[in-house]
Amino acid sequence: MTAITNYKKSNAILAINFPVSRRAQKIVSALLTTNTVDARQKFGDALLDELADCAEIDIVQLKISPAKQYHKKRGGRTVFKRYGYYRPAEKYIYITNFTAVQGKPLAPKTFLTTLLHEWMHHYDYCKLKLNSIHTKGFYLRLASLQEALLS
Repeated sequence: MTAITNYKKSNAILAINFPVSRRAQKIVSALLTTNTVDARQKFGDALLDELADCAEIDIVQLKISPAKQYHKKRGGRTVFKRYGYYRPAEKYIYITNFTAVQGKPLAPKTFLTTLLHEWMHHYDYCKLKLNSIHTKGFYLRLASLQEALLS
């Protein structure tokens, strides 16, 4: 698939095309009340497994790290932050649990958004057969997933 075709296909898909289970919604509620590495690992694993079942795709491995978030500074200002990443070849998501400077746990909503963002790359790769990139369509699918989980 060429980069242009991939980009156009990604932008043409505006929402997830699977129903989100009540169980996934309950796991999200629990996840939003936690901030420890162990609890986030437990509920994160459960949520990603449930989403994979709902979407009928392979599960993805999750690692919640006790490390601080990666950031890059230039001229005393932070110019780049990375809370996590997805590795499609390994079907692997990595998320740091702590902020870069103060070392505080990520806020629950920030953690959830990061987790779902990385899982959306997995969904794009496995279900939609896309080289998942940050297009308008990607962010609309992510919003669709978040809305389904939080309603």
